[in-house]
This record gives sequence, structure tokens and C-alpha cells, in this order.
Amino acid sequence: MPLRTRLALLTAGLAAATCLTAAGPAQATSHACSPSVSVDRFSDALDKTTYDGTFVGNLSALAVDRDGSLAALSDRSSLFRLDARTLNPRSVVPLADETGAALDSEGLVVDGDGTYLVTSETEPSVRRYSRAGRILDRLPVPDDLRVSPAGRGQPNGTFEGLTLMPGGRTLVASMEYALTGDPVDTVRFQTWTRHGSHFRPAARYTYRTDPGLGVPEIQATPDGRLLVLERGFTAGVGNTVRLYLADPRHAMRKTLLTDLVTCPSLGATAKQPQPNPLLDNIEGMTITGRTKSTLKVLLVSDDNQNTAQTTRFYSLRVRV
Repeated sequence: MPLRTRLALLTAGLAAATCLTAAGPAQATSHACSPSVSVDRFSDALDKTTYDGTFVGNLSALAVDRDGSLAALSDRSSLFRLDARTLNPRSVVPLADETGAALDSEGLVVDGDGTYLVTSETEPSVRRYSRAGRILDRLPVPDDLRVSPAGRGQPNGTFEGLTLMPGGRTLVASMEYALTGDPVDTVRFQTWTRHGSHFRPAARYTYRTDPGLGVPEIQATPDGRLLVLERGFTAGVGNTVRLYLADPRHAMRKTLLTDLVTCPSLGATAKQPQPNPLLDNIEGMTITGRTKSTLKVLLVSDDNQNTAQTTRFYSLRVRV
């Protein structure tokens, strides 16, 4: 969307991906963005490419599929499966609503049975799709989260992030921006609890963003906290992208892990002004693996099918 502006298989594959930039062990410290985060590599392999007649871009969400491949969601109603070794697309599945209309598809979860939970900012909505792209279910959404005038949601500012908490019983969707009537730097995280094969609305959390930033993605950590991406854009300056750790069990108290502007550029180039040429419109995030103290996190930027932006994958190591 325009910005207003899984685990060894995947990780090993990314290391061999086209256009990858990485460093040896002796250079590891130079890859530090902060004491908590380092960037291993990036890849522009998919930038401005097509697959089976479909533009491979506009990527808004990532998830690790059951076979170790990568599911990548375009906000133009396309769901790609990417090869774990090369990032090359294996397949693409078109998505639509119940009338056949396109979605503003933003958040993605691969459920335990292999079906896909997908958000759309249009209403907003959360739908369950089969692996072939057929609608199986639609989750109930509280009325006040709906886009104005039906509710208090802002157009292009609703369900942007989606994650399943450890154990698979709680689903969380993050609004991108504040509801009408809420403080401008406050966003809501809506949860659903699994009941049999369905989810029902449950608790809601309030999260405070940094001034001027929104929440494009969230990802549950194995210990039940949340990685939260905050992002903004300033014309002529570029993107701000910060990674936080938040805890729903403690009033969504957040801790800054890194501001990505502090990461080494790794030789990256930018097509428009950026405070760090490595930065772009980062919008998708998934956890691809873990060690005792470190999470392997993969990010992707949404190029909005814009010549001034890049589809870029970022491989991070995050200490939480």
C-alpha cells in the first residue's frame, strides 16, 4: 500500500540468494545496528521482476510455510511462495473477497493446518484461505475498527500486521494508525481466541508509537512478546524504520531494539533520498529461526510498484 506514505532451510537458502551481500565472522561487529540487532545481508533479487504474468512486488507480509518455503503477500491480492534457496517464486495464488473484488492484503499468518489467514485494510477484514486461494472463513471484526463512516478506522490505516501467538490459540492484528478520536500516536492491537475451528474477538491492547510513525507489522516471539515495526516517511528525507519489543502482559510496554538508520549500508543503494541507503519502505517481517538467545528475522520492503522504491529483503539477528 502507498505509505502515508520459517528454520534452517530458509536461512541457509537466503545465504545463497542472488544479489546477496554478507560478511565473514571477522566482520560481524561491523554489521551491528545496535547492541541488540545486527544485519547479516540484504537481497534485491526480486526487485522489479515478474512471475507467471504477475508483478513480484508490493510485498506487505512474510510468513514461513510448513515446508520451509517463504510465503510472501502482495497488497495487490497475490500470494507468492518463494524458494528457500534462491528467493525465486515457485507459485502465485490470486486472492479476492467474496464478490471477487481485489483486496488491500496486508497481514499474513500460516495456520497450523496450512491454511492462510490474511488481512485486508479495505473494510478491514481477516479471512481464512485454502492453499488454492478459496475463502474458507471470515473472522468477526468489532464495529469500531471498521473504516469510517461505519467505524472509527482510517482508510489505509487499519489491519496492517497479523501474527499468531505461541500455542496457536491467540491471533493478533495491529492497526497501522490511530482510530478517529484516539490520541494520534496510539494504535490498537485486536486479538481473537480460537474456539474449535473458528476465532472470536477477545482482548484489545493499546500501543503507543513514536510521534509520526505507524505500525506496518508485528510478529510474536517464542516467549509471548511481540516484535513491532514502526515506520514513517518524510518526502525529501526518506524512511524511518524502528524495531521494538513489546509485551502484552505488561501494558504493551516497549523497548527499542534498533533504529535501522544506524545499520551499516552493506553497499546498498537507494533510488530516492534516504538517511541510510539500506533503508526503504519496510513493511513485512517474519521470524525464520532461533538460537538460545537470538532470533533470525527477515524483513521485506514494499516497493509500491514505484520506480523510486525497491523490493528488498533484510536478514537480521535480534537479541531479545
